[in-house]
Amino acid sequence: MEIPSEVPVMTLPSATLFPQALLPLYIFEPRYRQMLADSLKSNRMFSVAMQKPGKNRETPCPVAGLGIIRVSVDHADGTSHLILQGITRVELQKTVQYKPYRVHRIAPLQADPSDNVMIDALLAKVYELVRKRIEMGPFPFPFPVVKNSASGKTKISDAATSKTSLKEVLKFLESLPDADQVADLVTCALLPGASERQTILETVDVESRLKHLIHFLLDEIQRSQKESGS
Repeated sequence: MEIPSEVPVMTLPSATLFPQALLPLYIFEPRYRQMLADSLKSNRMFSVAMQKPGKNRETPCPVAGLGIIRVSVDHADGTSHLILQGITRVELQKTVQYKPYRVHRIAPLQADPSDNVMIDALLAKVYELVRKRIEMGPFPFPFPVVKNSASGKTKISDAATSKTSLKEVLKFLESLPDADQVADLVTCALLPGASERQTILETVDVESRLKHLIHFLLDEIQRSQKESGS
């Protein structure tokens, strides 16, 4: 897939778009309605960036997610619902347009291939923490697992409430081709904090990303234990 050199940017509070992740969006602001119309006429791509905390004016974080519109449904009142699928991390560079919506030059951010003993050890720790967190009970971002039923239809099971699903989740994670995908997928599923998710998004190096993820998972487990009184 060819990545454009310039893309529209949607700035949202507490929003992160990871590669491969699906992000449902409701488009109602006039500027973003225009952005959507223009995107659908061109390459169907735009970037979602988190608003920098503490800033009153629109200020996107420098690292964002580039996505492609997979589904878009228009409504009679001019609003739309869409599903955006993440393609890659991008660095937002020079702003080339501010109105009616922002357009930035972008540079894709790709992790170097990683396959070493340290990565394997970090992944093992991530799997351990994923198991522990899921076994503790429901969490803010359920981890959906697609299963084939006896009737041949597919259904979504909730890994937070099913030990069978837990096994499937871990098996699925272990089947992923690289640690890069594991780190992003676990972040999407188990980290509810916007700042933690943005930190993971901005960390391109896989080893550093896994270390951040382990730290955040430990904090999340500790927080959940305190809330449950265990």
